[in-house]
Amino acid sequence: MKKIIRVWDLPIRLFHWLLVFCIVGSLISVNLGGNAIEWHARFGYCILTLLLFRLSWGFIGSKHARFTSFFPTRQGLLNYLQGRGPQYLGHNPLGALSVFALLIALSVQVATGLFVDDEIAFQGPFAKYVSNATVSLLSSIHEGNQVVIYSLIAIHIAAIVYYQKFKGENLVKPMLDGDKEIDPSQEANYLPSDLGHASKDGALQRGIALFLLSVIAVVVGYLITK
Repeated sequence: MKKIIRVWDLPIRLFHWLLVFCIVGSLISVNLGGNAIEWHARFGYCILTLLLFRLSWGFIGSKHARFTSFFPTRQGLLNYLQGRGPQYLGHNPLGALSVFALLIALSVQVATGLFVDDEIAFQGPFAKYVSNATVSLLSSIHEGNQVVIYSLIAIHIAAIVYYQKFKGENLVKPMLDGDKEIDPSQEANYLPSDLGHASKDGALQRGIALFLLSVIAVVVGYLITK
């Protein structure tokens, strides 16, 4: 009988799928142009809120949500690439590198988006506080960074397909129900610290996450309408 361990708490799962929804909405709306640019901005504000929540949850969240539990090191990455490292319940070193890269790229995108001014249909809420040269520079970064985000998303999807097809590991299911099934015969391949510490995912944990997200949403809403 397989052992079931809670890896991803509900706040992380909701963050993940809401982020997917907002990124897709943002990409569609920016390519539609016209009045849809307002929706692009709204999706951007939602992504900003979600990213601030994830950064906070990375320090106070459950075990596998904390950055300290999956921060990639050079040696850990080399061991994993050479097949000498342990199996991981949460993000493996390569996956962790991808996560941090995507979080950084998205942070750059939403931060620069606050200063964008296309002089036609949209002006970012902070554009009025900086010089035209700064607005032009940040707008260029905002436009060019899209390529980085597209590339990272493509790599992310490719990794999911690869693990499913060649390693028989479903990476999507745990992000839906939060659990990972471990064959008892394979337990020795995992870190004891992983197997012995499932992520907390109770009412208290979820309540704290909801409160944190609400506070961040209010602050972001205030700043963009100030």
